[in-house]
Amino acid sequence: MAVDMRVEPVSSGRRSGTALMLGSGLSNQVGASVAALAFPVLGPVGVVAVRQWVAALVLTGAGRPRLRTFTGAQWRPVLALAVVFATMNLSLYTAIDRIGLGLAVTLEFLGPLTVALAGSRRRTDLLCALAAAGAVVVLTRPGPSTDYLGIGLALLAALCWACYILLNRTVGERLPGVQGSAAAAAVSGLLYVPVGIAVLCAQRPTADALLCAFAAGVLSSAVPFLADLLALRKIPAAHFGIFMSVNPVFAALVGLVVLDQRLDAASWLAITVVVTANAVAAGTATGRPAVGEGVRPRRTRRGARP
Repeated sequence: MAVDMRVEPVSSGRRSGTALMLGSGLSNQVGASVAALAFPVLGPVGVVAVRQWVAALVLTGAGRPRLRTFTGAQWRPVLALAVVFATMNLSLYTAIDRIGLGLAVTLEFLGPLTVALAGSRRRTDLLCALAAAGAVVVLTRPGPSTDYLGIGLALLAALCWACYILLNRTVGERLPGVQGSAAAAAVSGLLYVPVGIAVLCAQRPTADALLCAFAAGVLSSAVPFLADLLALRKIPAAHFGIFMSVNPVFAALVGLVVLDQRLDAASWLAITVVVTANAVAAGTATGRPAVGEGVRPRRTRRGARP
């Protein structure tokens, strides 16, 4: 699906595009918090399995991939993307279970920030990298109760997100529209079938837990996918990374309101620094894709993030 990146001349187009982007980020983090409510019953693995199934259904229906026509050169990055999807969501949700929503999502955002800064020699980008590194030190400062496994899993999710960005560019070049992302989501969903069934049979899930897991799939996959697709028709692609940067703030606020996960003043300051570094890196980038997306100035094949 080729998306026209030209901006509507009417200012209301930008306003509605901005509202869609902010709504997408908020929906994603509310979905993650709702997923956390099901962790005591289903565990992160069970919740991720249900979320991946929902994402597979939504993206397969939207992308309608013609799997029988895929060549080997097309299947290879699609399969790699499927593994990244599966690993990224499981590591992130397990990290959320261990260290909280705000911290996990902030550390995950080091992935797109690293891709945005990679190879740059500009002084501004160097300052962004140093600021983000200092913020991470503050966020992960060692203490008696520091959960190093949770931090490691959040960093694994960041690595997966960086790989997603790079793979998504390749998939977008080799397959039209969102067929590649849809196929990857379908394969990822299939990977979770045996694991998910085993977990669901062992855990004896309640109706409330299943509803929360299903809602997480809708709020964190279906809604952001549709909202981002519509928003990218109204705002410049270069602004996408700036709006994405608000996600750690949304995560910390939603974690506080929904999950009662409280952060100290130093952590809030560190999150603000990471968000600012992301926004500056994305907003001042020239001749490079926006943070988190492999997009082109005029037209792009954009993948979804299940």
